[in-house]
Amino acid sequence: MKMLRKVFSVKKITIYLVVIIITYFSATAYFIPYNNAVKALSYKYGSRGSVIIEVQRRLQKWGYYKGSTDGVYGYETYLAIKEFQHDNGFAVDGVAGDNTLSALGINIGDKNAIAKKTTSASATISNSPDIMLLARLINGEARGEPYLGQVAVGAVIMNRTRDPKYPSTIAGVIYQPGAFDAVTDGQINADLLQSSINAARDAINGWDPSDGALFYFNPATSTNAWIWSKPLIKVIGNHRFCQ
Repeated sequence: MKMLRKVFSVKKITIYLVVIIITYFSATAYFIPYNNAVKALSYKYGSRGSVIIEVQRRLQKWGYYKGSTDGVYGYETYLAIKEFQHDNGFAVDGVAGDNTLSALGINIGDKNAIAKKTTSASATISNSPDIMLLARLINGEARGEPYLGQVAVGAVIMNRTRDPKYPSTIAGVIYQPGAFDAVTDGQINADLLQSSINAARDAINGWDPSDGALFYFNPATSTNAWIWSKPLIKVIGNHRFCQ
């Protein structure tokens, strides 16, 4: 009888051990994908930081990116990533994930080295006079508008710098006599919002929600009959963007 009880006891322990082992491996198999997902790093539209500066530098070096290396994952960076992914056979999603970063030669495990390498450049670019001036114009003309509309106002300035009828510099366009109400009424000096700075960077980096507009106005406040003669491209928020 004692021997029988001993056999049952050994069997019971064996069953417990088997259950524990099966549970362990099942849980491990279940959580491995989750752990990998947590470890995986990706950067997308709106991301910022030293890694983005390095991404922009690599893309710029290989001719995919022509904007400023400002550490902001804006529209032009997004388009450059998509083109790079297309040329290298990756899924074209505009997201700089592990495969894309590796193909760019960027080791995210060494983020401290990347940060050290790019900190001084990032500070200089972030305080670029062109970015800050454009941000002030956007802030004076379009604060309170949807973000898309703020970028579109900045894009109008950039479009004018490329048009021979206007000055070729951001400052020249903004300070052209009578061109913008914010300069005339002093709103260009209003407290600067971060969204205006972000919009300025996106506009300088090539994002143009205005679709090539050279003019914009608010029909509720404009007293200029001439501006209504300009062909309408689109309406964003309270602004009409025109050719």
